[in-house]
Amino acid sequence: MRSRLYVTVDGAPDAPALLLGGSLGTTGAMWAPQVPGLAERFRVLRYDHLGHGRSAVPDGPYTVEMLGREVLRLLDDLDVPDVHYAGLSLGGMVGMWLAAHAPDRVRRLALLCTSASLGPAQGWRDRAATVRAGGVGTVAELVVARWFTPTFAAATPAVVARHRVALTATPATGYAACCEAIARMDLRDDLRAITAPTLVIAGADDPATPVEHAHAIVERIPQARLAVVERAAHLANVEQPEQVSRLLLEHFDEEW
Repeated sequence: MRSRLYVTVDGAPDAPALLLGGSLGTTGAMWAPQVPGLAERFRVLRYDHLGHGRSAVPDGPYTVEMLGREVLRLLDDLDVPDVHYAGLSLGGMVGMWLAAHAPDRVRRLALLCTSASLGPAQGWRDRAATVRAGGVGTVAELVVARWFTPTFAAATPAVVARHRVALTATPATGYAACCEAIARMDLRDDLRAITAPTLVIAGADDPATPVEHAHAIVERIPQARLAVVERAAHLANVEQPEQVSRLLLEHFDEEW
């Protein structure tokens, strides 16, 4: 079966591959601040999650395993044997599943603003039901308020508005199905199986996946280390692009 995921490719075709997975309610475009720097050294692959952007939108519910297997199919379609992987939020959840269950495909791992278990599950099921009934716009204000600090939102309204438009363009079926995947997810017991050198990045002001979730991941993954980005909420790569780009470049370039 061919992958149902849409991917954007930047950088030299013979450079090491770096796969980027985004947050719930975004597309690969959320990584635009990082692409210029990363593409100088890597073949940067940005994919849209199942049910998002230009990827297929099958009926739900989904699971994180289902999302991860779609990524493996994508790598097979691209004839890419292994990658560095960076994922934020839902993308980080997929990255943890990949690194634990397909360790030969992930060379180095970066997990940004994410969690291995993000309850309460009923909250995610309720959000899925709300979105199925009224569309993603019904939760947009709540979501965007958690993506950015108030200071950043006030200073850069055009950036916030652009991400809000992308969020509300997400198919309701895909967004809700991914909410259901998060509701079912518990990757905590998988983390000790991860052998890829791992950098965990947390936003100091992230209300969606607070810093303690990053600590819980670092405690369970051998060789993992933590970096906390100040003055950043959930989309830390957008709010503090230079600092996040530097952390990623250092991690993926470093010899362990």
